[in-house]
Amino acid sequence: MKYNPNEAPIASVWLATDETERLAMVLAYHKRKGIDLPNPRLHAAIHMAIENQLAEGMPEARETLARLIKEGLNRHDAVHALGSVLANRMYEIGKGSVRQGDPNAQYIKELKSLSAESWRGMAS
Repeated sequence: MKYNPNEAPIASVWLATDETERLAMVLAYHKRKGIDLPNPRLHAAIHMAIENQLAEGMPEARETLARLIKEGLNRHDAVHALGSVLANRMYEIGKGSVRQGDPNAQYIKELKSLSAESWRGMAS
């Protein structure tokens, strides 16, 4: 299987693939395309996490992806947008800023408020 973030992988095949291989496929895609990244393994890990959420059927991730594509992002950029929210949540948790309640609740709230326009603003 070759990974292409502009095409949804077949969920059952993606989830049946070893995580090390999933990571390698994402890294290989970016290398094939000549995309220079400051931290390729971290970038690929975030891609993989989002693809896992989508393949596992997380409703909020799927709804957000579909909405962002409808708003004009290609699938790859939409995965990046979701990944930016996930990375921010992980950063906040890592620095100890999230102490109460379910940390996923804030993540879901941020996914629901994410738009193509807001992501483009963050990315520029």
